[in-house]
Amino acid sequence: MLAIYWAYLKTALALQFQYRVAMAIWMIGGLLEPMIYCVVWSTVALARGGDVAGYDTGEFAAYYIVLMVVNMWTFTWIMHEMGYRVQHGELSAMLLKPIHPIHSDIADNIGYKTLTLCVLIPSAAVLCLLFNPAFDFDVSDVLLFVFSLVLAYILRFFVEWALSLVAFWTTRNEAINQMYYFFGLFLSGRIAPLDLLPGWARAIADALPFKWSVAFPVELLLGRLDTAQIERGFLMQLLWVVVGFAIVKLVWRRGVRKYSAVGS
Repeated sequence: MLAIYWAYLKTALALQFQYRVAMAIWMIGGLLEPMIYCVVWSTVALARGGDVAGYDTGEFAAYYIVLMVVNMWTFTWIMHEMGYRVQHGELSAMLLKPIHPIHSDIADNIGYKTLTLCVLIPSAAVLCLLFNPAFDFDVSDVLLFVFSLVLAYILRFFVEWALSLVAFWTTRNEAINQMYYFFGLFLSGRIAPLDLLPGWARAIADALPFKWSVAFPVELLLGRLDTAQIERGFLMQLLWVVVGFAIVKLVWRRGVRKYSAVGS
């Protein structure tokens, strides 16, 4: 498997170098979104005396800089790819290979993010100079953050890979993708920290995977969680990893049987 992943990774890196302009455009979008929200909420905080729900301007800057890193590291594009593969028959060639297509997607995703880190880290450093974020963490916080970030990536990948399989039963899955994006924008803490949402919205966020794939690692690194909240966060991450993996295993088998029956 290591040799297979290495071969996939080299192919993914070569592909990303081939489409450098597209990668740059995606990177710009990934950088702009959190920075726009950062400016908006910092302005609101200043207008309200320097604080909104426990966040001052420095804490908003720290939140959105960390969120930018977390979101860029955990996001996937498989929900858009799978529909195209099924509709245009590209999946047929992938099914002929003696390995599950998910391994190719994992390597492709990691290859893209390996390259984007070369831009993401300097960008985060520049933003720290511009916005003066209020960071306050130690080595143990960083170690827990890295562990939570790995789980967040696995969680988000499995959940979105599972949702992408709806393409086996519908010719147009973009409506479902957009609905997922809409809920994720609010319930993952991207448009605003979850502490700013009403109680009923926070309760919904606690039950769904969005929070645990984005907001939880961010709040963990910023020291906004107590021990009980950290333990619950890791349990919820592991729970959604298991749920996502189980759905992929179950739905993939049924979906492939339906796909292979087309035209018979």
